Amino acid sequence: MATEAVNERGTGEQAEAGGDETAGRRRYDSPLRRQQAAQTRERILTAGSELVHEFTTWDWRGLTFRAVAERAGVGERTVYRYFATERELHDAIMRRLGQESGISYDDLSLDRIGDVTERLFATLPSYAIMRWDAAEPVGPTLLAEELRRREAMVEAVAAPTAEWTDEEGRMAAAMLDLLWSVPSYQRLLSAWALDGQQATRAITWAIGVLADAIRAGRRPPPAAPETPADGDQTPS
Repeated sequence: MATEAVNERGTGEQAEAGGDETAGRRRYDSPLRRQQAAQTRERILTAGSELVHEFTTWDWRGLTFRAVAERAGVGERTVYRYFATERELHDAIMRRLGQESGISYDDLSLDRIGDVTERLFATLPSYAIMRWDAAEPVGPTLLAEELRRREAMVEAVAAPTAEWTDEEGRMAAAMLDLLWSVPSYQRLLSAWALDGQQATRAITWAIGVLADAIRAGRRPPPAAPETPADGDQTPS
């Protein structure tokens, strides 16, 4: 008969000793700890989003581990625990901004471009940026987001322009990308004195006209034939 002692919970000491490591892991990975970890991660992302909204330019070089940690009220090492690199942190904050605005480029189609454009322009006043310029974005996260926007537009026109040349399809995507760009919206406000609602209406109207032309198969005009320079004409 076994002579092992029995603890207060009625389990043998041998079993208790053998299960110490597993029990310790269970206690460490408890539902409460998972909830606390999720809350900390949420604080970090919220802090990052707040900082981006306060930037006066679309430049995320100031979105550092230290800045985010200070805003979230946690140590830098805590931020590193959730995001190993600054790129991971920035990517996560970019996804958070998309969730907050309801903007998604997934499965973009001609029918959805106007709606996405309205959402994009509607969120601009929540940022402290006074003027959105057309400069190339700085940093891998912003560059990747810009590329994702362009690729989404190319996919949106792919089906209706399937019979077009690559050049024609690229022209169609490029013009739609130009229309829904923030600098185009900014120019309507500054150069034409339109308010935000008027600028949005004008741009979504133009997008609708172009989208209808694409659906109808109205391609960009062909290139004009080259005319020889005056000195290049050969006598007959």
